[in-house]
Amino acid sequence: MSTLKNHVQLIGNVGQEPTIANLESGKKVARFSLATNEYYKDANGEKQTETNWHTVVAWGNNAEIIEKYVGKGKEVGVMGKLKSRSYEDKEGIKRYVTEIEANEILLLGIKNYK
Repeated sequence: MSTLKNHVQLIGNVGQEPTIANLESGKKVARFSLATNEYYKDANGEKQTETNWHTVVAWGNNAEIIEKYVGKGKEVGVMGKLKSRSYEDKEGIKRYVTEIEANEILLLGIKNYK
């Protein structure tokens, strides 16, 4: 049960081309936005869509998979955990970010990949 304490699973579409960085340490990191859609009927019975955006970060082999196969609009499954961090922007204002650190990437609809 301890693995369920901080566990995220999402299926969605990539919002923009992933950014890939090679760090001085030799590690590779990929970052991309993922859109997930939820559907419901409003008070008038009409179908509505609510889209949520998530930032996904992947390291090492997962970053390499993303670099090779994942692009804007592609459907992917992500399994990982939530990570929060803070940083100071150019104006010196402290900003807080919550991201999904991907442990596994599932390529869906493989025929449509790069």
